[in-house]
Order: sequence, then C-alpha cells, then structure tokens
Amino acid sequence: MIPFKTIEDLISKHSLLEKDLSSGKIDKKLFAEKSKEYADLNEIIHNAKKYISYEKDRSELQKILDDKNSDIELIKMAELELSNLKLENQNNEKKLKLFLLPKDEADKKDAIIEIRAGTGGLEASLFASDLFKMYEKVSHKKKWIVELISISRSEAGGLKEVIASIKGNNIYSSLKYESGVHRVQRVPDTETQGRVHTSAATVAVLPEAEEVDLKINESDLRIDVFRAGGPGGQSVNTTDSAVRITHIPTGLSVSQQDEKSQHKNKSKGMKILRSRLYELERSRLDKERSKDRKSKIGSGDRSERIRTYNFPQGRVTDHRINLTLHKLEEFLEGEIFDEMTEALTLQAQEESLNTLN
Repeated sequence: MIPFKTIEDLISKHSLLEKDLSSGKIDKKLFAEKSKEYADLNEIIHNAKKYISYEKDRSELQKILDDKNSDIELIKMAELELSNLKLENQNNEKKLKLFLLPKDEADKKDAIIEIRAGTGGLEASLFASDLFKMYEKVSHKKKWIVELISISRSEAGGLKEVIASIKGNNIYSSLKYESGVHRVQRVPDTETQGRVHTSAATVAVLPEAEEVDLKINESDLRIDVFRAGGPGGQSVNTTDSAVRITHIPTGLSVSQQDEKSQHKNKSKGMKILRSRLYELERSRLDKERSKDRKSKIGSGDRSERIRTYNFPQGRVTDHRINLTLHKLEEFLEGEIFDEMTEALTLQAQEESLNTLN
C-alpha cells in the first residue's frame, strides 16, 4: 500500500502547478519546466484522486452489504460495484507505483549504438550488417536520425564493427534493452550441404553523454595520432589524421580514423569515450544500489545471450522474458520492434515494482 501522504502530496503539487501556470507570472524557461511536470502529473491525477477516495467508497458499499434491511437487488448491485472498485483500486495502485518509481535520468537521452561481429566469421559479419539495417529501419519509421560515427566492413557486404549515434525522443529508453549477444541460426549462402550455422554479434547501447554529464580532465587523457590504414594495410591518408584516445585512469581506449581531419576524428572519438565513461559510472552506481536485486533484463551485460533469430523456423526469441515471435522477417524490417520493446519494458517495470513490495 502507498502511504496516503505521498498521494496527497502529488495531488497538492498538481493543484499548485495548475495555479502557477494559469497565473501568467512565470518566465518562459520556468514555464516550460513546470508545464512538463504538470503534464506528467496530469496522466495519473485521476488515479491518485480515486486511490484516495477508495476507502470512503468501499466503506459506503460495505454499509449496504451489512444492512439487514437492504433488498436482494441492492445487495447484488453493491457486491458487483465493490468487486469492480477493488479491481480499479489495484489498477490505480499499480499505475501510481510505476509513476513513483525512480526515473532513469538517461532514458530521455540520445544513444550511441555499437554493433560488432562475434563468433561465426563471415556469417557473423553479415548478421551484424542485418542488425544495423534493422535499427536503421526502426529509426526511419520513428523519424529518428541516425548518424554514422565509424564503420569497418568485411567481405561480401558484412560489417566487422559499426558505431552510430541515434537522435530523437527518448531514444535510450527505447533501445537500452538491445545490449547483449544476439545469435542467428540460418543456412549461409556458401553452405552447400544445407546445414544450419550459428553465429553471433554483440550490441552495446549507451546513453549519449554530454559535457555537463561527465567532466573529463585533459590530464587523464593520452592522445596518439597515426596514419589511417585501409583494408590490407593500404594507406587511406597521407597525413597523421587517425586518433587514439586513452583514458588513463580506466584504461578505456577509442580509435577513430574515418574522417580525413584529425580534429573531426578526435571529436568523434571523444563522443564515444564520454558515453562509455558515463555508462561505466552508471553501471557502478547501479551495482551499489542493487546488490541484492537480481534482474533478468536491463543489466546491459554485453556477454549475456539475449536473443536468437532462427531463420529456418521464422522466429525471434528473447531469452530474458521467454517471448517468441513467429514473425522474423517483419521483426527485421522493424515492423514489430515495438512489440518486443514493450514486453521488455513491462517486465522491467514489474521487477522494479517487486522491489517496492
């Protein structure tokens, strides 16, 4: 049960915000902040008021049931109404608990997605390419902006590694459950015996950190410049434009050579490094907060096998929530991506709610 004082404070806050916003005496910046806060509260204010009035409404119905002079029809109506009221109260309580859960400050951020071919040789690189195309299609449908940061191609159109920035509304919250090992089972084009091969690719989704999120001391960085090299060792540039940035305290290192300009490569490298350091700090804090909590999803462990794409059976299975969708082609086209994301988000919310009970 949620303390009444907590709910009353929400209702009071909603009322005060409503009064402030209608006064016309708030500056533009504060008006925008308070409008957002008011809009968020507005979504659950009805649930809050009904939750507060539940005990009074239940008591009145109980009086009818306890009254020996109540006729049978009235008693039946009261029993039905009481049953519905209890269900409504359970629903209101769940919605309010979800609203009161601590918000992940990174959820509203843009994201950096890193995809790397894993075990499986050439087939793994082709699968890495398929995954990136899937995220591009999802982004296109949602009108998100995909900006390529770096890409390393393999033979036959595959990808050894790709790093991209995805911008839009609430990107990180939409993609954060994609981190982990994605496994594919299919018959490669080069397979003459028709045997199914298994290969894998790893996906890492990081909230894109801004300078205000994380301060990096210049003295903690070692920056090396070198000549960019292309496939087979050939030179792609005659100047030392490639950059390797190492964060000395953590040992994290980022190399960037896609641009011809050393300045641009450094800028891209810093964007990746900042996001990796930000995620490293978030993970450390999360482990401290949840030492006793075992979560099936949302751990972001890149070594964890999270999903299997089985082509012969036309299915995609998420192992964290045991959800199988027999619509593999539609999933890879980005058509039913939300179905998977919503199921994962719901499970994560349920796990968070269980920690409150």
